[in-house]
Amino acid sequence: MEAVTKIIEQQIDDEIDKLDRLEVSDLEAIRRKRIEEMKKRADKKKEWVKNGHGSYTEITDEKEFFEITKQSENVCCHFYKEDTFRCKIVDKHLAELAPKHVECRFIKFDVMKAPFLTTRLSIRVIPTIVCVKEGKTKDFIVGFEDLGNCDDFSNEMMEWRLGLSDVIEYKGDLLTPPTGKDGKSKTTFIPKATKTIKCGRWNDEDSEDSD
Repeated sequence: MEAVTKIIEQQIDDEIDKLDRLEVSDLEAIRRKRIEEMKKRADKKKEWVKNGHGSYTEITDEKEFFEITKQSENVCCHFYKEDTFRCKIVDKHLAELAPKHVECRFIKFDVMKAPFLTTRLSIRVIPTIVCVKEGKTKDFIVGFEDLGNCDDFSNEMMEWRLGLSDVIEYKGDLLTPPTGKDGKSKTTFIPKATKTIKCGRWNDEDSEDSD
């Protein structure tokens, strides 16, 4: 243990030494690079907002779904039914997350208006969130099982789960789900680095409403 600590301390000392030996010209180059990165990010955000990012909106036809998934790199689509209570809960969380994560396009789609998509994506449980990245179906959040299997899960829980789908830039630890007021995590979902779904989805026995 002591040997490992010494190695870590030496690595830190080496990094500090490198920074100390940087010349003014080096620091200026780093500063210019950082400013350039910030400008590119700002331009990207403007482009995202122009394309409808930053808000949670409803689409009404299947052609629009495909146009959006081609236009935006990251898309989170909530397939819902008007008379399903849990869909209202999902609406609340996604509406709060949309302005926070402009890197992702947040949309909702009434399954009654999407017969082709619901068949193609095997959507039989409502609510279902479909995560699309670079035009490909990346992940499905079916019902509330991954979110703690309860109706009062936190917005942080939804954010964490979408972070696992890689459609938003999650700032926390993806391997550690958020905890409730009791300090314990309510979800039993275990993230797997190798899990990628392109054409299928998980079992749908967890949700109370189905078509």
